Amino acid sequence: MRFAVCINQVPDVAAPSQVRDGQLVLDAGRVVLDAYAASAVEAALVLKEASGGEVDVVLVGPEKASETIRKALAMGADSGTHLVTDAELDSAAVVRLLADHLRDGGHDAVLLGKQSQDTDAGLVGGMLAEALALPYVTNAVGLAQEADTLVVTRQGDKGQEVIALPTPGLVTCSNDMNDPRIPNLKGIMASKRKPVETKAVEASGVRVKTTGYANPPSREPGKTVDGDEPAAVARELVRLLADEARAI
Repeated sequence: MRFAVCINQVPDVAAPSQVRDGQLVLDAGRVVLDAYAASAVEAALVLKEASGGEVDVVLVGPEKASETIRKALAMGADSGTHLVTDAELDSAAVVRLLADHLRDGGHDAVLLGKQSQDTDAGLVGGMLAEALALPYVTNAVGLAQEADTLVVTRQGDKGQEVIALPTPGLVTCSNDMNDPRIPNLKGIMASKRKPVETKAVEASGVRVKTTGYANPPSREPGKTVDGDEPAAVARELVRLLADEARAI
């Protein structure tokens, strides 16, 4: 089975950051492979190792994002495509670029993270499936292959659901799906010899732009209800929740 895995580069959420003059400032400047995308890469690699196949990764982003493609290749992906643009893209613009690249690629399965760590929007997967006219399953926490079918375990609202997804199909992956492997020295050295195709692309139809960042308002201090009589404390707590917090 031939897999296409859409990956992305995001700021390291563990790195120090702050908002200055409406702009997000990353003091450490660290960027990493998105954790949800890393789970998608790992899922494709596991299936490839079990049943054979090929894993291609594709990334939309500026030139500096090429290091993230090398990270996926060091994990074990076979090839990469870098759609290079410095434009600030919304989800729809990203989908158009990915769809144009993948439409005639001959992939059996398209995998990507269910959302991105930087925006948490979670829009690309569904829109990309629509653009490519593929059946799709979201929020996968498990993935297996049976002949030409993907068996997807997804986390639903009331429990886990097991779905047989015909191929070609698209799956968005949770970061609860697996523990992505850390590239070893052999993988890092091998990644330098793997092909990466670079294409300059132009974004079109960008309709959503980030105009600025702001810190969230500080939380008000909590209130403690003291007393020697439990029943009276409970009554006062209920009154506060009803009259002040309006939570009940």
